[in-house]
Amino acid sequence: MADGTILTIKRPITVRAVVTPTWKEEAEREISNGIANCDQQLAQLEQEGQQVVDEVRRQSANPLDPRVQEQVAQIQQQVAAKRSEIEEQKRGLLQQQAQVRELELEQIVEQGQLESTCELTVGDNLVQKMQVSIVVRDGVVQAIEEA
Repeated sequence: MADGTILTIKRPITVRAVVTPTWKEEAEREISNGIANCDQQLAQLEQEGQQVVDEVRRQSANPLDPRVQEQVAQIQQQVAAKRSEIEEQKRGLLQQQAQVRELELEQIVEQGQLESTCELTVGDNLVQKMQVSIVVRDGVVQAIEEA
């Protein structure tokens, strides 16, 4: 490539948020919705699991047949595995909720990532071009920081 060549590349941008009362309320609301969703999934899982077990037993001529018992055990095992997965998700959300409550106002926290493009030319510092973040306060960009 010649020295005047411009190359456009994708780069990650870290989004950092200033903790404000509004930010905390929104974060807690999102987490609470996630927790409620987990609870709803657990209730639905239990109900559907029991319905499947009942259906298997009802369709069998002999519900005490070892093959039927094995099929029921497999269904219960699948339900238990999915329950554990959802409960782990809920535990993670509860931890996040506790962390959000402990955050102090005006503290800056990482909120996520975006992607953008930038132009590179010969002589540019690639590391600096790749290390970009934005700071937002209640959704409004306060600063664009480059390394």
